[in-house]
Amino acid sequence: MVWRRDFHQHPELGFEEHRTAARVAEVLTTLGWRVRSGIGRTGVIGELGQGAPIVAIRADMDGLPIMEADDRPYASLSPGLMHACGHDAHVAIALGVAALLKDNPFPGTVRLLFQPAEEVGDDEGISGAPRMIADGAMQGVEMVLALHMDAHSPVGIIRVGSGPSSGGEDTFFGTITGKGGHGARPHETVDPFYLSAHVILALNGIISRRLDPFHPAVVSIGRVHGGDADNVIPDQVEISGTIRFMERPVRQQIHDEIRRAFEIARTLGGDYILTFETGGLPMINHPQAVELITGAAASMIGSENVLPPIATLGAEDFGCFTELSTGAMFTLGARIEGDERHHHNPRFDIDERCLPIGAAILAEAALRFLRQRNERPAGS
Repeated sequence: MVWRRDFHQHPELGFEEHRTAARVAEVLTTLGWRVRSGIGRTGVIGELGQGAPIVAIRADMDGLPIMEADDRPYASLSPGLMHACGHDAHVAIALGVAALLKDNPFPGTVRLLFQPAEEVGDDEGISGAPRMIADGAMQGVEMVLALHMDAHSPVGIIRVGSGPSSGGEDTFFGTITGKGGHGARPHETVDPFYLSAHVILALNGIISRRLDPFHPAVVSIGRVHGGDADNVIPDQVEISGTIRFMERPVRQQIHDEIRRAFEIARTLGGDYILTFETGGLPMINHPQAVELITGAAASMIGSENVLPPIATLGAEDFGCFTELSTGAMFTLGARIEGDERHHHNPRFDIDERCLPIGAAILAEAALRFLRQRNERPAGS
């Protein structure tokens, strides 16, 4: 609880988690873990044990650019920033794992991945998971585990299941160009708002009319901007939005359909520029990892409290890790009864009684994997 409240009071944005990383490194060192800092820019790796097999546990560290709207004693001390998704709790839970395992002998190695920038990409549009991977974070890892706060489920419940668990995410940025002019003489212009209206209709028809309905996906427009005066038709309008998908071929089809939609601007006499920012891959929970988590959780909270996940296309770059190794993420019930506080909301908060539950499940799952893996011959 102390760790979580400390991190909650001092949120930092993606790739700016300097204080958080320093505090994590300090605690890990005190607990006797080997520490490497500056992984994926501001990430931290802690290791305990020796040799193979290696099981990794990931905790994301970044906060959000949201002004906290609460007067609790551990509210954010950084104006305009807060932990509104539970990453402060993820870090505290991973440190709890470090404390639980420090005097518990086991075969192999446990590697803690304290990841920067799950919420955002850098100037190249790359988030923290692939940046850590590029710095060798997943080298030798056979199993990777993670959890995420679930402010909708009560404490004592976890949710996990095999297969797709969250969507992949890309972003599109389009600029539609026409010919500006006076609002009283529209016939002398090529009105980019008129062009944009047709493009927007086409974008909104991609999911319902161009994609197979059995392939989950979303195309949502999040921003439309153009002009600065009521009586002036501008030269251009900017449109951007998010793409969510569960399968790679669907991602490519959506990109192609978005380009087709923007082509309407040229058909009507204008032009456009369109770019895509590639985000995370869909997160796939592997059956072996799910079985590991459910077994560990059932032994602690009872199998009746291990529930199937709620389907969502929310994005999570943990999928970059599960592309390289067997792995899974579960959600940890953290609802404040009578005062539910939603993710990415200025009043977000959790019931902190969930913290030891999450740490215990992750630690037990990691130990079970190492011991099971040690009992069978390598390569079997």
